[in-house]
Amino acid sequence: MRQTRLTPFAAAAAATLALSACGGAAAGDSAADGETVSWTWQRNTAGEDEEPALEETTVEVPKNPEKIVSFDMASLDTIAALGGEVDGAPLENVPEYLQDGLAEDAFDAGTLFEADLTAIEAQEPDLIIIGGRSAALYDDLSEIAPTIDLGLADGFTETLERNTTFLGEVLGAEDKATAELAKVNAGIAEAKAVAEKAGTGLGILVTGGKVNAMAPSSEGEGARAARGGLIYDAFGVQPAVEDVKAATHGEPVSFEFLLEHNPDYLWVVDRDAATGGVAEDGTKSQPAAQVLDNEVVAKTTAAQKDQIVYLDPQAWYVVFGGLETTQKMIDDVLQIQK
Repeated sequence: MRQTRLTPFAAAAAATLALSACGGAAAGDSAADGETVSWTWQRNTAGEDEEPALEETTVEVPKNPEKIVSFDMASLDTIAALGGEVDGAPLENVPEYLQDGLAEDAFDAGTLFEADLTAIEAQEPDLIIIGGRSAALYDDLSEIAPTIDLGLADGFTETLERNTTFLGEVLGAEDKATAELAKVNAGIAEAKAVAEKAGTGLGILVTGGKVNAMAPSSEGEGARAARGGLIYDAFGVQPAVEDVKAATHGEPVSFEFLLEHNPDYLWVVDRDAATGGVAEDGTKSQPAAQVLDNEVVAKTTAAQKDQIVYLDPQAWYVVFGGLETTQKMIDDVLQIQK
């Protein structure tokens, strides 16, 4: 799928970069030389409320790009972990723990859903990365610079390995990418070994004072079930409930549902904490711990054994991928070790 080659586009890009070399790439840098790496993905060309219409899309990405704009927080995470930095991003959405991945003069590129096209065009980026919430920005952004989607495809671990390997190639950090992947894969294996022995579990997402149960497997459901599938599929939690409906925010359930199925562990994503304490309807929301502090939940095994685990909301809801974030997820699971 990937190969390094010189294309007509790349040749044009190289010429442009050469003209701007006094403020950018030094002579001999790969970006200035026009080397590229191909990225291919299945792009959804349908509207938001329409059935997906996938179209195979290939973009030539310049190696060693001087200026990167990323709307995908997981990619920002991995770029930083590999020694790079991002020059533009939706700054309000960058978690505190990923701030080091931003250039000192990083500019605000808009929001995860709406790009500031004027600001981005003025910065003349070499590469724009989108994914997940920002995937619909492709048409507008691709008119400014090579734009690729590094959002979730297949499973979580497969996407992490695919994207890390690719970004390592783009940044000329192949060896570091290999080493970092080995580290997180070992961490996932360690966390999985602990979780598999911990009894049953239920992944829930709390938002707007309500509880949603997450589906136990992402198989065949893609990103809609990925958050729920992650705690089971990647980290080995034994699902307490098998027939939960796959959906982006899970299936709405009652507190009585939690008691009825009575998992040994509740794995909680506080969605509103990840979005600044604001519920989906725009109102101020209760923290998940307050929502679950009631007499019904108190009767569950998870509550009585102090086995309600609050997962890092930024890592599990906003970023959902990337090398440092995956380590945070590993640490979240490992906290149940006795």
